[in-house]
Amino acid sequence: MTIHSRIAGTGSYLPALRLSNDDLVARLAKSGLETSDEWIKTRSGIEARHFASDSELTSDLGMKAAQAAMASANCTAADIDLIILATSTPDHLGGFPSTACVIQDKLGAHHGCAAFDVQAVCAGFMYAMTVADAMIRTGNYRKVLVIGAEVFSRILDFQDRTTCVLFGDGAGAVVLEASSEPGILASALHADGSQRDILCVPGRAVSGGITGSPFMTMDGQAVFKLAVKVLEQVAHEVLDRANLKPEQIDWLVPHQANIRIMEGTARKMGMSMDKVIVTVSEHGNTSAASIPLALDTGVRSGQIQRGQHLLLEGVGGGFAWGAVVLKY
Repeated sequence: MTIHSRIAGTGSYLPALRLSNDDLVARLAKSGLETSDEWIKTRSGIEARHFASDSELTSDLGMKAAQAAMASANCTAADIDLIILATSTPDHLGGFPSTACVIQDKLGAHHGCAAFDVQAVCAGFMYAMTVADAMIRTGNYRKVLVIGAEVFSRILDFQDRTTCVLFGDGAGAVVLEASSEPGILASALHADGSQRDILCVPGRAVSGGITGSPFMTMDGQAVFKLAVKVLEQVAHEVLDRANLKPEQIDWLVPHQANIRIMEGTARKMGMSMDKVIVTVSEHGNTSAASIPLALDTGVRSGQIQRGQHLLLEGVGGGFAWGAVVLKY
């Protein structure tokens, strides 16, 4: 029997602190940085974002999203064979122990299931989903917890108006399980390291200190241009692999970075924005968490229904990008 993987449940979590554009504008004004709700909204489509409290870690956000996904899938931590976390903001400097292992402990999954992190920034959830699908298809894993979680507020320069208004914190998760029926139909992953400098955190830890900036930097125009191009390309690639056409996709669930990028991608795909799950207005760009957050929102709102075809795609620093086509 051919083994497939399918989504058994979805979940998400947003920190309690919600900052509207006006809230953020007022906070930035205290440090002398001027911006406005209109400036933010017209350039990104963002109206609000959530920031983690000082006591909240990436593992805390990921744990809560995972718990919601497991409840949706009607399973417990004891049923999970593998935990894969996509994040660029791990709990620990240097990335170890992996934040996936921390989440495993916090979930009480003490039966020895494997756990590891994946780092592909905003494309991280696509990378993690693809790896999880492949692991299930080997027959060695039956239930995999795939999580995207970020606390990007910790790496934002609040003196840089071009970046600090765009990002937020959050987490999303899915439980992928082995199935005799097709779920994930095709995936495609790519990267171009020559473009690494247009979106990065250039600082390095050296002898107990930081060399270079510890904050995220971005060439917005370069990122926008490359993102729209590669998202269209990878969407067609993965649809061809799944033997589907754009008109057969019920919902596009893209990385929630910027409404203009999403509109540009949908237009190039010949898809109406009515078929695009959009949450960027409320969440901002939550990097690896944005796609599972949008997916869970679509599922819980009743927009996404069982049996529908979904196209998930994301692009981010690295430069890395990827897409997954699935039957929900």
